Amino acid sequence: MTLDGKIAASSGHAAWISSKTSRSRVFELRGRSDAIIVGGNTVRKDNPRLTARHGGGHMPVRIVMTQTLDLPEEANLWDVSDVSTIVVTQRGARRSFQKLLASKGVEVVEFEILNPRDVMEYFHDRGYLSILWECGGTLAASAISAGVIHKVFAFVAPKIIGGKNAPSPVAELGMVEMSQALDLIDVCYEQVGPDMLISGFLQPLPDVTPVIPSVDETFAIDPTVTPHESSIIFFYKTWDPYGAFSNFSPHPIEMPDENGDYATWLSVEHYYQVHKFVGVNNPVAWDCVEKIKSAKSPEEAARMGRSMLRQRPDLVRSDWESVKIDVMYRALKCKFSIYPHLNSMLLSTAGSVLVEASPHDLFWGGGRDGEGLNYLGRLLMQLRSEFLGEPSSSTESTCLAV
Repeated sequence: MTLDGKIAASSGHAAWISSKTSRSRVFELRGRSDAIIVGGNTVRKDNPRLTARHGGGHMPVRIVMTQTLDLPEEANLWDVSDVSTIVVTQRGARRSFQKLLASKGVEVVEFEILNPRDVMEYFHDRGYLSILWECGGTLAASAISAGVIHKVFAFVAPKIIGGKNAPSPVAELGMVEMSQALDLIDVCYEQVGPDMLISGFLQPLPDVTPVIPSVDETFAIDPTVTPHESSIIFFYKTWDPYGAFSNFSPHPIEMPDENGDYATWLSVEHYYQVHKFVGVNNPVAWDCVEKIKSAKSPEEAARMGRSMLRQRPDLVRSDWESVKIDVMYRALKCKFSIYPHLNSMLLSTAGSVLVEASPHDLFWGGGRDGEGLNYLGRLLMQLRSEFLGEPSSSTESTCLAV
């Protein structure tokens, strides 16, 4: 936005408000997201591509949210040769246009009543848990009101455009007094080129506070924690206040490489994925190791490692299933040992059950309904006990020995 809070001139022209450096940072944010959401107005006016470009090799799914399906027949988002596009709309909207989109390979999903909360629950079930909203003011206001926005990134350019009718980043929220304004917490300020980046977490609105699982559900996740003492802390990737617990968090670590020499790894996920192929005497495996090491984002490192695991299982070290938990634990211990603020955050959760919130990764995550093994959460609780000097529980010891 401009210094006077506009995202376009009164005419609608918006290229370019923020600097090239800021736009590169947005590409990086896209590269760390599972999906990107825009509204129909953005498609009509800007015809975006919504690719990560130089932000890393990971390409997030592109989602268009539109009630009327009033969209152009030709648009960059309908080119799904590199990355898929999903259009979500109201049931029954423009059936003929739905068929046209389907013919181009664009998926259309209908909702009885289209709203941000139902859309987010739907994509949560599909495994898209880190979603970047790059929409205009109207849809942004709707998403904020629905309580589905957790973190805000505001790029403010030192420009003034004016205009009584020029659009702003957030449309009407129904607030009439400054006492109703939504405050960000854990706010960070950073100069990005000539612009200022202000980021922070948006506290949940009182009427959309997440439902906390019952005591029985809590107890089922980790029977070593007594029900009356426990609470649950969910985390996933880097989109919530506890996202730093994730192996995807952008915290470099110093750990030995495949030759035993200490090296800098961009994230725990980079280290974990590389070690699937360490010690395998095959040039293809060596090449895979180097590519994963140089991946620009944890998501890209994960994509490479998982893809190779599916395509060439013969390149994966023979003892991987028996050592992967220990590999993850060593990397996590390194991260939480060298970053004091992460260590303090982990220790502050004493008495709580930690749950990796992936609904589809039933090994590292807790699953949609608590059916997952939640090994990542268990490892963090084991690490927390170690830092606190507490004896390991039998469940945690068993988990490390698997």
